[in-house]
Parts: sequence; structure tokens; C-alpha cells
Amino acid sequence: MTDTSSQSPAEFWESFYQEREQVWSGNVNGLLVREVADEAPGSALDLGCAEGGDAIWLAERGWRVTAVDISETALGRAAKRATEVGAEVDWRRVDLGESFPDGEFDLVFAAYFHSPVERAGERAGALRRAAQAVRSGGVLLVIGHAGWPSWITEPAHEHRFPTTADVLQEIGQADGGWRVETEEVVESPMKGPDGQDASRVDNVVKVRRV
Repeated sequence: MTDTSSQSPAEFWESFYQEREQVWSGNVNGLLVREVADEAPGSALDLGCAEGGDAIWLAERGWRVTAVDISETALGRAAKRATEVGAEVDWRRVDLGESFPDGEFDLVFAAYFHSPVERAGERAGALRRAAQAVRSGGVLLVIGHAGWPSWITEPAHEHRFPTTADVLQEIGQADGGWRVETEEVVESPMKGPDGQDASRVDNVVKVRRV
């Protein structure tokens, strides 16, 4: 296993994406589709956009998308694919542990906002700022893993996966300025690395600023 203890987040994620020519499928997250398909397009901010599948899907449906990631390699792949399909997205390299995009948005979206090199308080701080970036009537959608996939019975390292209650606390839902529209744990079928039938469980939190 690669020792990540001395790597900065930028170094880790650059190495992660440079190991393969394509890491993710390029398909949109089905839970994003489920939660956003009926929303009127407006401005959207995709946090940790990776290779851009979700941001491109939003742009193709009329959203004005700002998509940020810490990895230049991932952003380069995302921009190339967006050009190929004719989708307009504002791609930006941002280290969310150090800064956050300016402005207010109708949709702020974070999917699988987990990192093995997360700095103390980084995730919670970024999600609080994400909540502050949602304009009145807008939506904050956070999708995250709730546990290891079913084929991993003995994880190589310990990791505490945030619960839906953790997410609501991180975004400051208790301040009374939000309406919870989705708070759910979803189990999805998938194929394991050896082609076996498997599943993964995700948390979905969708809140609207009121």
C-alpha cells in the first residue's frame, strides 16, 4: 500500500489520477439525477468534480455550472470531455481546505466528499461554506458512502463514514434555515472487482434553504 502520510492533498490526488488514463466511468451519479432532475436549471456548484461526469450532465440540462477540484489532471480530462460533447462548464482548480469559490448558487452539490488525506476539520469547514453558498430557495445536496462495499469484509485501514446526521450537523442545519427534503440511506447493486454480485450503501442528504 502506498504511504500517503507525507503527501499533501494536492499531491495525493494528482498521483491518484495519474495512475490511470481514466479513473471513473464518466456516467452521471444516479442519485444526483434522482434528486435534481425535476429542479429548474439555474446556477450550480459541483464540489470535488473529479473527471466531470456530473457537471457535464448538469450543463447539458441547462445549468450554469462551476465545477472545482484539487487535481489539475482530473480537471483537464473533464474539460476535454466537455469540449467533445459541447457542454459549457467553468472548470476551476480549488483546494477546498484553503479557499472556496465566491458567489451564491441555486444548487451546491458534493458527491463522495471523502479523502484519506483530509486535514483536521477540512470536510466540515468546506460543507459549512457550501451551505453558506446556497441562495434562498436553493438546494444543497450531499451524497456520500455510508460504509465499505460488500466485497470488503476486512478493510485495510479504519475509516469512519459520516452518517446523514453528521452531514446535517456539518452544514449547520440546526440553525433553522433549512428544510430537509431527503435524508436517506440507499443500497445500490453493483459488480465487485471479480465480477461478483455486490452492493454499496450511500447516504443522501438534500436540504433547501428557506
